[in-house]
Amino acid sequence: MIKLICIFLSLSLFFGWVTPVYAQSETAVITEEQLQVGDELANKAFAATEKGDFATAERYWTEIIEKFPTNAGAWSNRGNSRVSQNKLAAALTDYNKAVELAPNVTDPYLNRGTALEGLGRWEEAIADYNRVLELDPNDPMAYNNRGNAKAGLGKWQDAIVDYQKAIEIAPNFAFARANYALAVYETGEIDTAIREMRNIVRKYPKFADMRAALTAAYWVSGQKGEAESNWVAAYGLDTRYKDINWVKETRRWPASMVAALNRFLTLQ
Repeated sequence: MIKLICIFLSLSLFFGWVTPVYAQSETAVITEEQLQVGDELANKAFAATEKGDFATAERYWTEIIEKFPTNAGAWSNRGNSRVSQNKLAAALTDYNKAVELAPNVTDPYLNRGTALEGLGRWEEAIADYNRVLELDPNDPMAYNNRGNAKAGLGKWQDAIVDYQKAIEIAPNFAFARANYALAVYETGEIDTAIREMRNIVRKYPKFADMRAALTAAYWVSGQKGEAESNWVAAYGLDTRYKDINWVKETRRWPASMVAALNRFLTLQ
């Protein structure tokens, strides 16, 4: 059996974690030579993914699927490579096949949920995350991602509950904490949100997302020096935060945070 690792993109299409995905056992007899070829292809796919060459990774996963068509992990991983290229409809086809082959494995549902989020199909994404939590009630990523989908619907209080649950299960889940802070800011609890952002940055000083969030929050509260200081760090770590459309559409910050960052970027 080929052991496949899933690169799972959560919160937005460009923020990810590495999590295991369990390959479906092949029903046909497989030779050692076939297994070796499959392992070599998988290693090449992972190497291409590490380099950000998702088109090449997709080709390798396609080769694996041709050789092992009932391997759910291969379908799910090809879906991930397609999501990374913003080929969301094609990715959904792959995830649907992975779910068909492995209906009791969580990763295909998680991955499909992110693609559905990318398409703005929030309710369907929530249904997939609900299925994950039926299979594993203590999956922090499912809670975090369900919070993201609820945020997409503007249900910020519901999203906060999910983020809190994710943090309760996995206290070091930095992005769940970041999402919680952003959601709290959106609900008007500014001081609480800033305090949480500061705590995150204290623990993870190279966390660009929270550096940029502090920039925005400090700027609109009149703390210009603190804002500038955090911006130097944020921009040095990730230049995408200068693109307000990326922050809004891809990272999907809440409206109040987007507006605050835009005021800083335009020096208003």
